[in-house]
Amino acid sequence: MTAPLTPSQPPHEPERNPFQAPRTPDAATSPAGPGGYGWPQQDEEGGPGPRREIGQAAVIMVAVAVSGVLLGLLWLWLAPRVPLIADKQAVYLKDTEGEQAIGVDGTFTLLGLAFGFVTALVVFLVRRRGGIPLVVGLGLGSLLGAVLAWRAGVWLGPETDVVAHARSVGRGVVFDAPLELKAKGVLLAWPVAAMVTHLVLTALFGPRDPEPVYSPYGAGAERG
Repeated sequence: MTAPLTPSQPPHEPERNPFQAPRTPDAATSPAGPGGYGWPQQDEEGGPGPRREIGQAAVIMVAVAVSGVLLGLLWLWLAPRVPLIADKQAVYLKDTEGEQAIGVDGTFTLLGLAFGFVTALVVFLVRRRGGIPLVVGLGLGSLLGAVLAWRAGVWLGPETDVVAHARSVGRGVVFDAPLELKAKGVLLAWPVAAMVTHLVLTALFGPRDPEPVYSPYGAGAERG
């Protein structure tokens, strides 16, 4: 018996096309995709899906809107009072040259700006990844909160029926006018401040999207 003249050859392996991704059962659903492009999938990185983002945005909207009650209480406490006085014929401003009415709007504006900054900061710290649903929830919640603060301050403040209030206190007695906003545009102070603050925080400290990775050998080419 003689030994074979040539060493044993390994089983023939089909030649791999370097420009074609290997056919795997889950190639269509793999993170790199069927064409070998390494586009990151947010769900596989631990980020929320669309439904979860919408749910979080709804919770944020409700929480921000409810905090408008606190703004209304602060407005009622800090806003200057407008003194009124009545005689036999009508109700008048006690101080016709006073600036208390302007101070009422100014107080609400400053509080709205402060609440916009604080709520945007809290939302950014809670959900740093951001997203369009979250920003929309923050904006709508801020607007609803401003309206709620306005109505809460008016409801909890002095009597809104000026004539009835003047009759109850009597002629010549000074009483407070009801809280009211002369310029309804101040209701936008909170949502505008929240949007600007959140945009700045996201631009400065938000996470950066990774660069897409392209592999000319397709998905799994590095695996033997």
